[in-house]
Amino acid sequence: MTTSERRDTASTIHNDSVALVEPTFDESVLRALCDLDCGVPLLLDRIKQSMISCREASTFFKKRAAMEEEYGKNMQKLARSTAEIYSMNDGKAGSFVSAWHGTLRVHEMMAENRLRFAQRLNEMSEELANLSKEVEKNRKQTKELATRYERALQESEATTEKSKNRLDITSEELERVLLQKEGESLKDNVVQSRVVNTGGKRAIGKAVAKGGLLLKGKNPGNIQRQEDDIRSKMSAASDVYRKAMIDTQTMRQEYFNFQLPRILRSLKECTDEIDLGTQYHLTRYAFLFESIVLSDGSILVPPREEGLGLKASIESIDNRGDFRTYMQNYAYARGGVSRGPRREGPLEEGFLPPIPRHDIDKQPINGAAVNVGVHGVHTPARPTFGVDLAEQMVRDKVDLPPILTKCCQAIEKYGIQTQGIYRISGMTNLDSVDLDAPEWSGDINTVTSVIKGWLRDLPDPLLTFNLHQGFIEAARIENDRLRHIRLHERVNELPDPNYATLKYFLGHLHRINQHATVNSMSMQNLAIVFGPTLFGISPTSAHPGQANGGSMVDATLQNLAIETILNHYNDIFVDETEAVS
Repeated sequence: MTTSERRDTASTIHNDSVALVEPTFDESVLRALCDLDCGVPLLLDRIKQSMISCREASTFFKKRAAMEEEYGKNMQKLARSTAEIYSMNDGKAGSFVSAWHGTLRVHEMMAENRLRFAQRLNEMSEELANLSKEVEKNRKQTKELATRYERALQESEATTEKSKNRLDITSEELERVLLQKEGESLKDNVVQSRVVNTGGKRAIGKAVAKGGLLLKGKNPGNIQRQEDDIRSKMSAASDVYRKAMIDTQTMRQEYFNFQLPRILRSLKECTDEIDLGTQYHLTRYAFLFESIVLSDGSILVPPREEGLGLKASIESIDNRGDFRTYMQNYAYARGGVSRGPRREGPLEEGFLPPIPRHDIDKQPINGAAVNVGVHGVHTPARPTFGVDLAEQMVRDKVDLPPILTKCCQAIEKYGIQTQGIYRISGMTNLDSVDLDAPEWSGDINTVTSVIKGWLRDLPDPLLTFNLHQGFIEAARIENDRLRHIRLHERVNELPDPNYATLKYFLGHLHRINQHATVNSMSMQNLAIVFGPTLFGISPTSAHPGQANGGSMVDATLQNLAIETILNHYNDIFVDETEAVS
């Protein structure tokens, strides 16, 4: 089968199969490679290029790992030696030494990150090197297999050609004997006529030259025996030629229809393996590089609950406080030892009167005393209602609003088993109420009304106007798990004062719900009570052209958001350390 015939056959197969199934990209590439006379060397050269690229990536990872390992070890050594040297010297103590040790710990943690990164890079370099060796081994084996099949086919074709030549020579000898038998002149009749008729395609003269000139008068019996021998040789030569041709055709069909596609597929798989392996490790390198940079960033600026970062540690140095402590310790350590002129003594001996002290810290702020009406709840001298949450907490220097903690504690102490707690309203004047008094347990609904009123009066609601739409969109999600995740993300986006207050208050509601069999306050009931209160009235939902149906939908979604957060309170607010404690 010639190359053109193979191409016609392949195109016929391709055209017949298109109507049945669309071939994939790899199958199309394989067919195209089968049609090419240079498919095998093409793939062999491509694999060689891919191996070079793979080895270069492996070398880069190895050198980068050496750099990172050296950098990490040097930084680790520097941090540890600096800490040891400082501990042996007489340096500053107090907040400075804490910040200094924190700074060194930051550098040591970054050094550990670099050492882990170097270890991963060494592993990736080794994996790429092994991949290159394995592909090179497979390439060599497949190349030897292809060479062996091509050589066998070429030898079979050469054997066929020899058999054909032998048959042609025998045919010429038979023609010569037949001419001798008929007694015709080869030179005058046969040669001239055959040269004219065949155009020189059959060179009978060569056979004559090999066999000698025609001898007339030869014994007819000998000629007949010679003819029979030649016919026998010709029959045998014809059988050999036919068998060689059939064997060659069978080998050619097997090679081009089975062996060659298998070899090409194997080489293509080697190419894909090393290309995809190299790309995978490069992608992994990019991911690890990004992770190590982000890890360094989280070490430099960690989350608030994980400690101080580098800048925060340095900013925590209190030079004035350290100096004051140093003065006290210095004076105490050298007490009773005269170091200079006496300061105090009798006035009649000429000593100066003592220097008056001004206790500035005991003076009221802005000249006005701070009055407290309800235990921890400020009077109008320092207003509580209608004041921004963050402003209240900064002003009072607290982590949680005092009015909220006092009211929640009173409710949990006296009203946690009250039927319909938070659903029944009471009076809202607490100016003369002592929340710690036992008699206050008779009207706990007033305290619940104060909490709701305080939350409603916040200029920016607890869940903030900025995140209002985000909470609503998250509540629209039907899948409970995905809705929980999206609401968790929105809660994490709250400002720190709002987050701390929401965590405390929802924890209080969670404890209220634990007695739902008595107080009938299920998660849904609590969400209905506090959904609109915690969300407030969003500016985006108050457009003049919007119907009441929109606000009703928002109210339903607000309740669903609060109910979901309450149901997953532990997942959202309580971390593992708090749960264990």
